Amino acid sequence: MHPRFRTVAAAALVLFTAVGCGDSGPGKSGELNMGIAVANISLNFAHEMVLGAESAAEQAGDVDFKAVGPPNTDGPAEVQLFQNLTTRAKDGIVLENLDPPIFTRPAARAVDQGIPIVALDTSPTDGSKVTFYVGNDNYALGELMAKEALKRLGEDPKGEIVIGVPNPGTPVLDNRAEGIADTFSKQAPGVKVLGPFQTYSDPGQNYNSWSSQVNAHPDALAFLGVGDADSYNLAKIKKSRKGEWLSAGFDVDPKTLDAVKDGSNFVTIDPQHFLKGYLSTAMLIEAVREKGGKLPDGWFLSPGGVVDSSNIDEIITRQKSAEAAYDWYQPTIDKLLGDQEAQLRPLEEAR
Repeated sequence: MHPRFRTVAAAALVLFTAVGCGDSGPGKSGELNMGIAVANISLNFAHEMVLGAESAAEQAGDVDFKAVGPPNTDGPAEVQLFQNLTTRAKDGIVLENLDPPIFTRPAARAVDQGIPIVALDTSPTDGSKVTFYVGNDNYALGELMAKEALKRLGEDPKGEIVIGVPNPGTPVLDNRAEGIADTFSKQAPGVKVLGPFQTYSDPGQNYNSWSSQVNAHPDALAFLGVGDADSYNLAKIKKSRKGEWLSAGFDVDPKTLDAVKDGSNFVTIDPQHFLKGYLSTAMLIEAVREKGGKLPDGWFLSPGGVVDSSNIDEIITRQKSAEAAYDWYQPTIDKLLGDQEAQLRPLEEAR
């Protein structure tokens, strides 16, 4: 396991973490009280976002920053943690979640209290009063995964592929699955797309779900997941069964990177969660300090990319520490923050 992630399991039991920047005490002139709420602080995707957000707070200085999230994907538990966070992070909160409807009222109440809220990774619902969102084009990331699979399936492939979604109904995940399915439909009419089937966020449930799908479809060309645990569990199943099908998922959990490194998974799609966490927090701090708390309106498009055999060693090096990640992302951070208008899209176009 890479050094940066050895403490993730322990961190899952600690629902609050803090980054104190400078030696100002709470309430002193210049210091901001801010935070981030995530859906599952023990899974890599959320851990990455937290690290990015904390890095932005450290870079800005004089920010008392808290991260909250349940140790398992539990929307109501995150709502409670978010509401608790609003009592102290009065200067702004970054909100990531996997169940947008149940956050509509809590987010609106926070906005009514004068707390600037940035939606991260999952676009805000109508009625939440949140008008600024930082996230990927997840449909495009799904297209990217499908195109990478098609490169490896040869001309005019015929057979079945199976798609899995950990949390059906979560737009960020559904959009990825839709991008995969549509791309196969357009570019490989001989391929029958099955699913998306629910694969669950919990690693144990996820493994069992994928095992069932492999049992049910032993001759499938590929098993493709759109979540965190999908990646490493598909690799584990493939290795144990000596499968010849293609397998891949999303994110850069250390086990996922190991699977790309050893060739079990042909790629992983990297939504660059650290970058999103950094950008959302940096823009929140900038809005409060320089613009009277006025955030931009719209969808700030954050990029993603492919991790495969050509760049796996570079990405493993990037993942060794938050400092290494910041150094790797810094040119992109500077470019995107230097021309924010270029990345803004209408919020209703978010996908």
